Amino acid sequence: MLRLTVSRALNGAKSSPTCLSVASRYQSDQKKPDKIEVFIDDKPVLVEPGTTVLQAAAMVGVEIPRFCYHERLAVAGNCRMCLVEVEKSPKPVAACAMPVMKGWRVKTDSEMTRKAREGIMEFLLVNHPLDCPICDQGGECDLQDQSMAFGSDRSRFTDIDFSGKRAVEDKDIGPLVKTIMTRCIHCTRCIRFASEVAGINDLGTTGRGNDMQVGTYIEKLFMSELSGNIIDLCPVGALTSKPYSFTARPWEIRKVDSIDVLDAVGSNIIVSTRTGEVMRIVPRVNEEINEEWLADKSRFAYDGLKRQRLVTPMLRDNNGDLNPVDWEAALITVAKVVKHAGNSIGAIAGGFADAEALIALKDLLNRLGSEHLCTERTFPLDGSGTDLRSSYLLNNKIAAVEEADLVLLVGTNPRFEAPLLNARLRKAWVHNETDVALIGPQVDLTYHYEHLGDDPNVLRKINEGDHEFADKLKRAKKPLIIIGAELLERKDGGALLSTVQNLSTKLNSNEDWKVLNVLHKVASQVAALDIGYNPGIDKIKSADLKVLYLLGADGDHINKEDLPKDCFVIYQGHHGDRGAAIADAVLPGAAYTEKQATYVNTEGRAQQTLVAVSPPGRAREDWKIIRALSEIVGAKLPYDNLNQIRDRLDEIAPHLTRYGNAESANYFKQAAELSKKTESAIDCKPIDVKIKELQDYYMTDSISRASPTMAKCVQAVLKQKQSACN
Repeated sequence: MLRLTVSRALNGAKSSPTCLSVASRYQSDQKKPDKIEVFIDDKPVLVEPGTTVLQAAAMVGVEIPRFCYHERLAVAGNCRMCLVEVEKSPKPVAACAMPVMKGWRVKTDSEMTRKAREGIMEFLLVNHPLDCPICDQGGECDLQDQSMAFGSDRSRFTDIDFSGKRAVEDKDIGPLVKTIMTRCIHCTRCIRFASEVAGINDLGTTGRGNDMQVGTYIEKLFMSELSGNIIDLCPVGALTSKPYSFTARPWEIRKVDSIDVLDAVGSNIIVSTRTGEVMRIVPRVNEEINEEWLADKSRFAYDGLKRQRLVTPMLRDNNGDLNPVDWEAALITVAKVVKHAGNSIGAIAGGFADAEALIALKDLLNRLGSEHLCTERTFPLDGSGTDLRSSYLLNNKIAAVEEADLVLLVGTNPRFEAPLLNARLRKAWVHNETDVALIGPQVDLTYHYEHLGDDPNVLRKINEGDHEFADKLKRAKKPLIIIGAELLERKDGGALLSTVQNLSTKLNSNEDWKVLNVLHKVASQVAALDIGYNPGIDKIKSADLKVLYLLGADGDHINKEDLPKDCFVIYQGHHGDRGAAIADAVLPGAAYTEKQATYVNTEGRAQQTLVAVSPPGRAREDWKIIRALSEIVGAKLPYDNLNQIRDRLDEIAPHLTRYGNAESANYFKQAAELSKKTESAIDCKPIDVKIKELQDYYMTDSISRASPTMAKCVQAVLKQKQSACN
């Protein structure tokens, strides 16, 4: 254990003073000392030993200004803006780095404190450029706010000193983050985030004193899937968003709380809009899901929402061309085809389908006598299949990943499939010394792990106790097994899931701790399985269908050649992507920023998006299109508004309308018993994942494929790799 700690410290993983060392872990096992009493501006407060002055002040509602301190990063103590007076101390102390002592009397508003803060602020502003009117940080700048609140009311800066004003050359760190380094105040938040949270040691400082600069040492990109978070962390305008540059001001935009759907994590976001257009997307704090971080694709792919959009219904003519028509003509034509097809109609739900559209489409097809309802993504149906939610959820929840002492990843690359879950894994690896092992291709996860190979039979050996890693799993107090949804799309997916289920049952000694966890890749999968869709399109391919309804299905899972020649394809979605290309009728739907809709993330937590902008052109909300079609077909659905369709959701699965709550799944033992009936056997084909590199991450769906910013990211990464090879 000691050797492991020293090794990680040498690798830079133990840079945070909040990390547990061997000594602190030993101390944590001892009896915790009693709380101590300190006085903040003569207000008594009881705190735990080791609490800093800044934290103690926050407990009594006293605000202490800071630039370098951030509660999720290691303490740096280099901006000195948080200086406070401690009674009987000859000098002011840095509140962010100074632990309180028993009986201390801290003064946060004394004459000494005010003079210290004014002096620090004056030093910061001496070299700061006077470009607030053109700075994208204007209106949201910590330096502006704190200079007003804690700075001096006059300046001692003279024209004589102007020749000595510091100027720094800007750095090119990629197409996402704009750098104006003359504004940098050396708080080092970006550096600490890169090394501690993102796991990329690209950023650092060179020089000392007035010559100190923050940069990448050599000219290169900041190659991280979490790079946009340094924009939020920067307290000044040194790091801003390149796509958002010079487009809007904070006081001009309207902010709407929403949910990200570009992966299955369900990150909480704020959509900023102006004049009916999405201007930017930033994270919203949710400690149980994304903390206050956001993945780059979720943050920057919003410009794909206004490109390649379907804005009017279209029908294909005899020449094979799609021609725009009005809604009445489109719905009547589609209704005639659907009526003629009878029960020979099937549907495939794509990755962006919301729960309301899913239930409306299912009700319509059921009324027509069809049960051919599938999702694009496959999941094993043998064994327990999808009848028990515990078989297809991330059962132990995202936040609880940090508590695990051993994590086994099987057939997944969480760094690009779920970047914020991977950030949690790295956090556990750094702070709690969590051990991580991987079965699958060797990829860069931003932390060290034990690679067990890519042979799926390793999983069988671990289950049977014939592998050395089996002993580690048995000794672990809180083990986690995270299996990738892509792995379960293999032909032997049922056998692999069955093996993991049996292994998890053996390890699950604590009822509150769930070992089995499935990591999905798309936002709609869990809700579709909850509602009753069949996973995978095998039944669609084998059925003799006359009509196929694609609800936002844009993947490469189905081609026109896989369908009967006379099969009529209806595509309903928001982008002219792969699905629209093979369609005979196109019905334009609304994107996730344009509707109030329900999504269920990979841990089974129901959340809802809210309307930020109106759908473009003649596009309409998906469930409303299906409701209108049902009336023309003669199978009218019994709901006319959002509340009524959500009542229908509540009838099927009440957890779908309990927003913000993650309903725990049970019946693990029953699922393990059913899994023993799995007929398939584990294949010898090596385990692989599609997204291995950063350039693969930026374009995985119809929205990101339409985004110019994501295209620039792909080009930049490929150029960087090419230059590195040369």
